[in-house]
Amino acid sequence: MAAEYTIEHKKSFTLTAYGFSIQSNFQDMTALQKEKAEFWGKLKADGRFAKLKDAAKDDREWSVNEVYQGKPWNYFAVEAGKSVADATRMIEFPESEYIVVAGKGDKETLFDQLTYLAFGEVLSQITDYAYIGGPNATYREDNGEGIFYGEFWVPVVKK
Repeated sequence: MAAEYTIEHKKSFTLTAYGFSIQSNFQDMTALQKEKAEFWGKLKADGRFAKLKDAAKDDREWSVNEVYQGKPWNYFAVEAGKSVADATRMIEFPESEYIVVAGKGDKETLFDQLTYLAFGEVLSQITDYAYIGGPNATYREDNGEGIFYGEFWVPVVKK
């Protein structure tokens, strides 16, 4: 079954984030998931997770992937309503067309599921749009039933 997606125009937006430089090979999903889980665990343990959530405009929790200064990074981010002094980065997303892959699932696996669907299936099928590089992001929010709804957004240009 082909992954479903939409092409949506998004206004530019900025996410406030804590991040780390990824050491694992991108093909090694298990190592990558372990590395992200360890980092996110540290954020919860040291209070930075709560600080970000406190600054957030809404309930969306974002995972952002970006190549920054030649290295792959992963971030935990929110759309902040106030500044977070020690944030790793403010990540700017351009006004653009975005491929949006939506889905529902378990809180802990939804980010990776949607990212894999987008890069593993959707982007390889699409011939009329190209990924423009730069950051891509996935958000999740609790739908109240213990199941999370999420969307993966990747900026693209028409070929």
